[in-house]
Amino acid sequence: MSKTLSIQDAQAANIQVIEGHKGDQAVHDLITAYRANRRSGTANTKTRGEVKGSNKKLWKQKGTGRARAGTTKNPVWRGGGIVFGPKPRDYSKTVNKNVRRLALRKVLGDLISAERVIATDSFAIADGKTKSFVAAVKAFSEARKVLVVAESFDEKTYLAGRNVQSVLLMTASEVNIEQLLHADAVILVEDSYETLARRTA
Repeated sequence: MSKTLSIQDAQAANIQVIEGHKGDQAVHDLITAYRANRRSGTANTKTRGEVKGSNKKLWKQKGTGRARAGTTKNPVWRGGGIVFGPKPRDYSKTVNKNVRRLALRKVLGDLISAERVIATDSFAIADGKTKSFVAAVKAFSEARKVLVVAESFDEKTYLAGRNVQSVLLMTASEVNIEQLLHADAVILVEDSYETLARRTA
């Protein structure tokens, strides 16, 4: 049995959600942190002091009629050092627990208000076949990108869905707002309510 989840249903399950504009900044901060934390920060360029080459002065300072020049490692020369280029650095950002909680409430509230969350009693693929998995998902929604959230999935369900790129299976304890925002529809299994209620409390 499935139905479109409403704000009242969420509140009845003790899942705290936010409607309106409150929480927009929290969502922005958390998404920015996710993306920053994925950056490797390994970009590296050599300064004039690190470039390999001779330090010999190319020609004398005066009398040639040419512009004065030091070494070929000067940044104005091809193959010379780089001025203000990137160096290895840590891009990671931290977001406190209250902001994470606020962002999750906001995203869940927006999805439920937009009628993009479908509640169901269970989601499992007994035969472990991809064809059955696709049919099961389509029975809930025809959306292009679907996120299925449950407390846990059995091995056969994971096996059936591993090759379906348009559908993502996530447990309630691991799902994040980036995955929720990316989905066109969310299938929410009832056994995940308790965990989501705890994460939004």
